[in-house]
Amino acid sequence: MTTFDPASVPRTADLDNPLYYLENMETVVRWVLDHHGDLLTGPEFRLLETFLGLETGEKALLTRLVMRTGELFRADKLAYPELDSPVSEILHRLVSADWVETEPLLDLDQLFRLFTLAELRPAFADTLKGLGHNRGLPKAAMKRVLSDHFSEARTLDQWFDTGDARVVRLQHMALFDRVRLMFFGNLRQTWSDFVLVELGYQAYEQVPINRESRAFDCRSDVDCYLAMQACRDQLDQEVPASEVWPQVPGPVTNAWLAGRRDRLLLELGRQAERQGDRELALTALAGSGHREARLKQLRLLERMKRHREAWQIASQWQTGELSDAERQGLDRILKRLAPKVGEPRPALATARPINEWQVSLPRPSAGSVEWAAAEHLNQPQAPVAYVENTLINGLFGLLCWPVIFKPVPGAFFHPFHTGPADLTREDFVVRRRSDFEACFAALRDGCYRERILDTWHGKQGLANPFVVWPALSEALIELALDCIPPDHLEAMFRRLLLNVKEHRSGFPDLIQFHPKGSGDKPGYEMVEVKGPGDRLQDHQRRWLDFFAREGIPASVCYVRWQENTGEEMP
Repeated sequence: MTTFDPASVPRTADLDNPLYYLENMETVVRWVLDHHGDLLTGPEFRLLETFLGLETGEKALLTRLVMRTGELFRADKLAYPELDSPVSEILHRLVSADWVETEPLLDLDQLFRLFTLAELRPAFADTLKGLGHNRGLPKAAMKRVLSDHFSEARTLDQWFDTGDARVVRLQHMALFDRVRLMFFGNLRQTWSDFVLVELGYQAYEQVPINRESRAFDCRSDVDCYLAMQACRDQLDQEVPASEVWPQVPGPVTNAWLAGRRDRLLLELGRQAERQGDRELALTALAGSGHREARLKQLRLLERMKRHREAWQIASQWQTGELSDAERQGLDRILKRLAPKVGEPRPALATARPINEWQVSLPRPSAGSVEWAAAEHLNQPQAPVAYVENTLINGLFGLLCWPVIFKPVPGAFFHPFHTGPADLTREDFVVRRRSDFEACFAALRDGCYRERILDTWHGKQGLANPFVVWPALSEALIELALDCIPPDHLEAMFRRLLLNVKEHRSGFPDLIQFHPKGSGDKPGYEMVEVKGPGDRLQDHQRRWLDFFAREGIPASVCYVRWQENTGEEMP
């Protein structure tokens, strides 16, 4: 297997090339052969090498078919003007090379997907008449009528005379799905997510991807993922959860796959409950380590009136490290359960008062209410920046850049990641905790400023899930580092990591800096702006409550337009 070499990073295709999608597909196949070749069987490896050795037209048509939905296609409907030969000629060569099958068996569902109502009506007119039905039935009704009469698959010629119409089946689609999984790290993304996009517009951090950093350590890991995906597909098709449950792979030692299994069990538990199988739902939710599973398990136990069991689980969970939303949900459950199990109600955290104030401004001819408030508040000695979620997230991303892009197994699969694949998963922080602590130590020893600014210069323009480059000028960063105490930054960064998905948003719109604060000590204040009729959202309230508890200056400014002075403050 190839080790990381920056000079070997794949080039991205130029969209001016009509066969750019083929260049990108070749990039995928070569990457998998180089980095995951040991996870392929000998025949699979050779087949992919054969693909790369095909003539350009054959590779291009195969790529087009792989990118489409399903394995069956109307050969008479395939038209790709960028190919150097007629599709019929290329298909003939692909059939000879065993990439395409020309007479696949088709069941009734497949036949009806491939042909139009106008083509099907004359073919089944006599059959419908013999069954006592009008030939003018809509397509869905016609298929229902015929489904009991035609249960076996047939070749197209055995179904009816189709004239010039031909159906072909793409061979080896399972291998291409395996390749897609090993490249993307999931099957949620389609080929179009990579093959049909211009990747060159964005610069990416190059993360070493070697055997130690791979998500899949062995072929059985890939097989396990595919088995879990098959379970998820069945749940999406509303197959009863009780039928899917026996197919779920058992606990795995691969931490990345364990996270995928946790999410599968969460979804299976949800569907089992909706389908009335509460015991299965409890079993699945109890076996899931997903952050949403515990609250769902407790609420289900409540509905089943198993209050003592719910109380014991909730009491144990209360001692853990929770996000604000989890804490809020757990507190509410404990409050409801306490009188039912004869326990004293737990003391709930009291929300701190929010500093709120109001200002009346002329309605601007253009621009948002946030810009109007920023312009009103801005002063030479106290500049205001409209930052919303970009500043604190950006400072975090710059300080912790090496940790975010650490080659943890299951975090990076190819050279075109904007951030780690496990960013919003439950173990994102757990697997990097000591590294994050080292970053926070820089906030305490004073070297954080140099580290953040060095990263801003050295990584300029590279994709980072926390950094919005156009919103972060060097002047803004320097002003923020002058005015925001490092202990405030650490408090906000630690809260961010409690639940990255939930806590990356909700920051106040504006920040006002006071470079020469009271006693010449720099200061700042974050300001959430609300226009007429607008109210605080829950995640904004949670941030504001956190700011109040931590002594971080923040307030809410309610803007009223001067011509609407009769409106009341919410």
